[in-house]
Amino acid sequence: MSDQTTDATAVAAFGYELGVLKRIRRSGWWHVGVRDPESVGEHTARVAQLAALIAAEEGADPARAAFLALWHDTQETRTGDLPHTVKGYLTKPDPRQITADQTAGLPGAARELVRTAVDEYEARESPEARCAADADKLEMLLQAVEYRDTGVQRVDGWIDSARAGLTTATGRRIAEAALTVSPLAWRER
Repeated sequence: MSDQTTDATAVAAFGYELGVLKRIRRSGWWHVGVRDPESVGEHTARVAQLAALIAAEEGADPARAAFLALWHDTQETRTGDLPHTVKGYLTKPDPRQITADQTAGLPGAARELVRTAVDEYEARESPEARCAADADKLEMLLQAVEYRDTGVQRVDGWIDSARAGLTTATGRRIAEAALTVSPLAWRER
């Protein structure tokens, strides 16, 4: 088999692994009675979109922020979505190590692309990484408000946790606005 065929096979295999994110459910929501919570893939899509918007307002690179957000939970193909209640029982897996394992067979440029993105996101040193991290928190807050609006109770912990984790001024402003506007406000425009 040629190197190009081997590389293409590795990328295809990783593509199948990434597809698992469409089936893994955000498990913490089961604790409050959400029967069919959003998938990690669905969560990631809105995180990437919000990251771009936050970055645009913060003067950071929207494309880079969205790109970092796109990779922020890919490790969950190997671990599942672990709710915060596991903290007392398990040591949090290192996202960088999981990413290294996931990408070990990829061709060099692809491997470095993913590893660099995950490392930058985890370090939270760049403005884009901070915007992506805020987008992750903000997406959780929006989802909690949406679930609350459909009758799910006891979501205040998710909302409070999201608000406490926000670091950008834009993220904090959006969170405050999200708590005062209906999830269906967009239909009224």
